[in-house]
Amino acid sequence: MQILVNILVILHFIGLAYLLGSFLVQIKDIVKGKGRVLRGMLDGALLQIITGVALVGIYSAGLVEDETVDNAKIAVKLGVVLVIYVLALIFRKRTVAPSWVLWLIGLLTVSNIIIAVVW
Repeated sequence: MQILVNILVILHFIGLAYLLGSFLVQIKDIVKGKGRVLRGMLDGALLQIITGVALVGIYSAGLVEDETVDNAKIAVKLGVVLVIYVLALIFRKRTVAPSWVLWLIGLLTVSNIIIAVVW
């Protein structure tokens, strides 16, 4: 089971990198008002949701010893990534997305990282 958990954690980090990288790569365009919702934002958020839920399921089922789940923390993190995914889904078809949406996606992504590390 530990191998599966390790694979899921790696995929979770890849989703994070995809999501954050898609934001960071276009900061200059966002400042100019020409930013877009990139496919990486959608795919990264979805990968984070899938792997996060799988990891919580494994840990909650007690399949890995000495691992506990803080349900409040998980609920907040899931809520944040769902907001990111919905924003990306709503604004994905626009050639130019509103700058506030892209800044909010970036802020929520960094917030989720902070919650994961500090809480």
